Amino acid sequence: MIAPVTALYAALLALLLLALAGRVSLLRSKLNVGSGHGSDPALARAIRVHGNAVEWILPMLALFLVAEIDGAGRAFLHFCGALFVVSRIGHAVALTRTSKASGGRFWGMAGSWVVILLLAFWDLAAFVRTLPRFF
Repeated sequence: MIAPVTALYAALLALLLLALAGRVSLLRSKLNVGSGHGSDPALARAIRVHGNAVEWILPMLALFLVAEIDGAGRAFLHFCGALFVVSRIGHAVALTRTSKASGGRFWGMAGSWVVILLLAFWDLAAFVRTLPRFF
């Protein structure tokens, strides 16, 4: 069993995670902070940006993989994948710039939530379709 669409978006999101982690590492090196954030607001924010991305990317990829394995259409998957990648990048950029509310943070989270919701409903519907065989 292969999941090429999931592979594409998993790779793109892994690159985003590496970029965010790299920013944390560069700041740690620059500030000579080995652990924690050393009371530096920029480092604390960079750590949070990376953590927030991890928190949302992993559940999305699990839902995405299940949807692809259960036969979701490629157009639907690409819509969800592209929206999620753009949303996570927008959120990361906005949160990097400010810890206050911003349009980028709002739309980044809104796009992420929409994708999670769409995939969750698709996965639930896929399960419901199997109910006659399940029982």
